[in-house]
Formats: sequence, structure tokens, C-alpha cells
Amino acid sequence: MSKKRKRETPMPATTAGLLRFFDEEGEGLKLRPEIVVIIATALIVSVIIAHVGFRIM
Repeated sequence: MSKKRKRETPMPATTAGLLRFFDEEGEGLKLRPEIVVIIATALIVSVIIAHVGFRIM
């Protein structure tokens, strides 16, 4: 165990058993929330445009 973990006070047990949430983040894709909103909006707009475009044909 690292020195940091030895000095931390233990977390209380939950009703489902012993459960501890760490503040450490795992590796993975990190995006700012603004980028996620922009991508979601672009996807919604593209689906609406495709829906309208295929309805006319």
C-alpha cells in the first residue's frame, strides 16, 4: 500500500456491503462537456435532415 492510502481514514460501509469509491480516474477518452453537447446536437440535426430528405424522395 502507498503511504497516502495508509494515512487516509477508512470510508464507512454501505448497506450493500463494503464499497469504496476512489477519486482516481481511469484511462480513457477525455472530452470536455461542450464537445459532447456539440457532437450530440450535430447528430440530432443530421438525423432530422436525413429524415426530411428521405421523406421527399
